Amino acid sequence: MSSEYAIEAHGLSKHFGSLKAVSGLDLKVPRGQIYGFLGPNGSGKSTTIRMLCGLLTPTEGTATVLDTRVPGDSRLLKPKIGYMTQKFSLFGDMTVLENLQFISEIYSYPRAERATRIEELLKKYDLIEQTAQLAGTLSGGQKQRLALACSVLHHPALLLLDEPTSAVDPQSRRDFWANLFRLAEAGTTIMVSTHYMDEAERCHRLAILDRGVKVADGTPQELQSNTGMHIVEVAADDPYHAQEALDHGEHIASVTQLGVRLRVLLPESVEDPVTVVNNLLEPHGIRADVRQTTASLEDVFVAVTMDAEERAL
Repeated sequence: MSSEYAIEAHGLSKHFGSLKAVSGLDLKVPRGQIYGFLGPNGSGKSTTIRMLCGLLTPTEGTATVLDTRVPGDSRLLKPKIGYMTQKFSLFGDMTVLENLQFISEIYSYPRAERATRIEELLKKYDLIEQTAQLAGTLSGGQKQRLALACSVLHHPALLLLDEPTSAVDPQSRRDFWANLFRLAEAGTTIMVSTHYMDEAERCHRLAILDRGVKVADGTPQELQSNTGMHIVEVAADDPYHAQEALDHGEHIASVTQLGVRLRVLLPESVEDPVTVVNNLLEPHGIRADVRQTTASLEDVFVAVTMDAEERAL
């Protein structure tokens, strides 16, 4: 009987010498959902994905992917998963068509159905006009679409995407996510790593990694309602000097300028955060509209990745 989870990991760790790239990671990824991995560069996102698809052997811990133990039985996963790296891993000196034909050979796609499947993908991912073009000469968005087409050619049940939108323009990113939602709607489970907040908000669930450790896990809405922080917005006539006045103030965990406004984070233990902020601004003669507001996903990210000392200020 199949598990309700496409991925289950317990205590997954990977060490490279003294470097702990991933430490004690527990994961449960429901089937048919888009699960996001949010974190800065070096947080362990890519290392985790490589362990889950069997390319890296964990130092500690266990993982089951599509009811298959990894890395022990990872060869059995090959026909079930698609893996797309942030560099797209295309053959630049081969045409778009040749790339797809080569991938169909690797996955032993039925010969009688290859031409039909490839034509379907060329149309779906808007690559018909580039069929005979060398992959190395494509634009960033075109390379991204070709890489996705190669990743899904064999109808994988699980798609692992490692920062797939890091090298493309905003419109290409938007189109790419529209394709991901269509795949998820058809039943494909998708794990995607990103450092873009707007992409993280599109995921059904997400985990936030920091220095190899999972520091948060849940739906975007759950995470936004459980930051452990008060969020105060400051609209000041002079935001630069307002930030200077707040930066090192008592109880202030973080201050970020967004245009003419400031986002200020204070620990939940502070009883009246608006008064605290006003009391820090008034001695400097700074006029401001100070209001408590709801958390954004960026606020969540800042809150869960800051040091314990900062959270307790």
